[in-house]
Amino acid sequence: MLVTVLVCSGVALAITFGTDDGTKHPNVGALVDGSIAYCSGTLISPTVFLTAAHCGTDGERVMVTFDSTYTSSSTTYEGTFHQDPDYSTGGGRQRDPHDIAVVVFDKPITGITPADLPTLGQLDGLAKGTQFTAVGYGVSSGRGADVNVRRYAVSTLSAITPNYLELSQKGKKGQGGTCYGDSGGPNFLGETNTIAAITITGDAMCKSRNTVLRLDTQAALDFLGKYV
Repeated sequence: MLVTVLVCSGVALAITFGTDDGTKHPNVGALVDGSIAYCSGTLISPTVFLTAAHCGTDGERVMVTFDSTYTSSSTTYEGTFHQDPDYSTGGGRQRDPHDIAVVVFDKPITGITPADLPTLGQLDGLAKGTQFTAVGYGVSSGRGADVNVRRYAVSTLSAITPNYLELSQKGKKGQGGTCYGDSGGPNFLGETNTIAAITITGDAMCKSRNTVLRLDTQAALDFLGKYV
């Protein structure tokens, strides 16, 4: 599964210039396959886990962990992967890729408070420099292989489009961001429990840009409304 995700996503996004998360974001988990956390995501209801469409196949049975470090002894939860039926690749930055999916668990997850979704249009007009907190289980650099640890980092808004937020993650400026394995993971608005967007792509070496899919659009909220 890991190889498939990296190939199909082009630049499937791990937290760069970040900090081990520990218990700071317990509602952020990972899609796991054997010994690898290959994508990230967030619990948005006791039975629903939000992630990216390119992280799986519609109807696929998958496993998720919420342990801060994934090992062979980690607790995992089984569910079914559901892609947005309009998901497609290509078409440029002006088109909505519908790169959004959920895992519906077989049984409710207890003891973890789900994250909040934004309201329609909540991100319109955000000021450049607004801070976001990215969380995920991916590698810590474009050349790294240190997956399986949940990390977080703070980035800032550099541009906004109808479908995307472009976030700056330049380490030399004290920022951090995402890389391989963070796809599907949340970008929280500041230090709140509200997920503004999910990570779907960025630059190949994970040095400068995190491109995230807005969750305050009608399309995203309509899809998620089928499950939460």
